[in-house]
Amino acid sequence: MAKKIQAIRGMNDTLPEQTPVWQKLESLIRQTVSSYGYSEIRMPIVENTNLFKRSIGEVTDIVEKEMYTFDDRNGDSLTLRPEGTASCVRAGNEHGLLYNQERRMWYIGPMFRHERPQKGRYRQFHQVGIETFGMATPDIDAEVILLSARLWKALGIEQHVELQLNSLGSNQERNAYKEKLVEFLQAHEDQLDDDSKRRMLTNPLRVLDSKNEGVQALLENAPKLSDYFGDETAEHFAKVQAYLDAAGVKYVINERIVRGLDYYNRTVFEWVTSSLGSQGTICAGGRYDGLVEQLGGKATPAVGFAMGLERIILMLETLELNSDVKGDVDIYSILVGENTDVAGFKVAELVRDQLPHLKMMHHCGAGNFKKQMKRADKSGASVALIIGESELEDGTVTIKDLQGNSEQKTVAIDSLVQVLPAYFA
Repeated sequence: MAKKIQAIRGMNDTLPEQTPVWQKLESLIRQTVSSYGYSEIRMPIVENTNLFKRSIGEVTDIVEKEMYTFDDRNGDSLTLRPEGTASCVRAGNEHGLLYNQERRMWYIGPMFRHERPQKGRYRQFHQVGIETFGMATPDIDAEVILLSARLWKALGIEQHVELQLNSLGSNQERNAYKEKLVEFLQAHEDQLDDDSKRRMLTNPLRVLDSKNEGVQALLENAPKLSDYFGDETAEHFAKVQAYLDAAGVKYVINERIVRGLDYYNRTVFEWVTSSLGSQGTICAGGRYDGLVEQLGGKATPAVGFAMGLERIILMLETLELNSDVKGDVDIYSILVGENTDVAGFKVAELVRDQLPHLKMMHHCGAGNFKKQMKRADKSGASVALIIGESELEDGTVTIKDLQGNSEQKTVAIDSLVQVLPAYFA
């Protein structure tokens, strides 16, 4: 017997019993982004490796440790995309979508990072991204945050997430701050762990994001980036907060948020939750005004975010918010007796023609009435349509309510499509 081939570690199947929850989430996302006027863009999964080295930064964990990179047959270095922003900017530059224009775009799809798989975090994972271009004012920063907040309300998890907000200032302000931060860290190098010592020399802002409790305690006395803000940056950040206040969105200022990617400036934010155990991030983003030019385009302001779908679905399961998610079947047709098969097919197609919003499963493969009823129950259908020999003779169909308390009724085939919608009201 041949050995079974299994999925690659950290790259999981989504089974038919699980997909209705994904479809619910994806549908709510599509409704929400559409309500803000955002247009969908679809980018390839494989990109030139230099795209991510130039955008994310060569001394980030993603580029150094986590990317799936390989040489193709032509010797070109290719990478499975670890995130979507760089791909979106590349596509915008390539197709002339960005310069001197305003764009609001979104995307959904798989990303790939070679990291240790754990609950809610996988090597192939799925993200939704929002990217906006051509708007430098703080109102668009607030809009993308409000869009995400609206999605949490639609999902019923708004009480289980917290918005954390920060500003990274301009490149000049940040560089001035880095010098002072490095001076502070070098003066206390004996209190740093090995990872922080390495980051101090390569990407010092990432030390602020350290998970080491001793390092975090040390940072309480470190210089603050906000002390280096000029008037323009301070006003921009204050205006973002004013918009959020006006919309009633609560937040906390967290000056340790620096994000793991090199391209951010000014506003950065994270939505975090404690509903999955230790505090974790389910959505993060911010402003990245220099990235378009960095990737070969004309200077263009930009702001966006990305959210991981696996962790949101895990939240919905943990909080038991999936009870309203229906399966793939609304109606199941059952055939009993001689010569009912052709009539059954005609009835099934009639329902599909006249009531296309309902999901109709027609029984195939023969079997007695008891066996067919078991399959109807297993399908999760709300209603069974039964065609027996008596119904065939009378030109009728029997409707059996599988979920509610309605009495079984027999109706003429000609009136079936008028009667059925009442069962799904």
